[in-house]
Amino acid sequence: MSGTVHAAAAPKAVGRYPHARRVGDLLFLSGIGPRDPATNGVPGNVVDAEGRLVAYDIVAQCHSVFANVRAVLEASGARWEDLVDVTVYLTDMARDFAAYNAVWAEHFPEVDTAPCRTTLGITALPTPIAIELKCVATLRR
Repeated sequence: MSGTVHAAAAPKAVGRYPHARRVGDLLFLSGIGPRDPATNGVPGNVVDAEGRLVAYDIVAQCHSVFANVRAVLEASGARWEDLVDVTVYLTDMARDFAAYNAVWAEHFPEVDTAPCRTTLGITALPTPIAIELKCVATLRR
């Protein structure tokens, strides 16, 4: 079975791609960020009068990105526990890794059931966000 998934409860994609694609027993999620699905705003972002980003709250963005991943998983017929691999992109590894890691531990308290994870520091993402997740999950038949 293969097919695309567009999750109504997740923020719209910023490009021409689906939220996820099913291929056999696997589900591949496109990069998911922390934008609020209702407002398209980024939780924790502070902008100046000209609209330039001046500060952000990585903890708020972490909680939001996890909620968005859950929304895509649920729309796909998968569960949080079905995640098997997560690639994390942080725009400021030195500043944000410890806070991100703490939020990860809240969402995945058991190491033995947590998905595999790779965390990369990058210089930018396509919108003013500090974190993005790329996930793979299994689908139960």
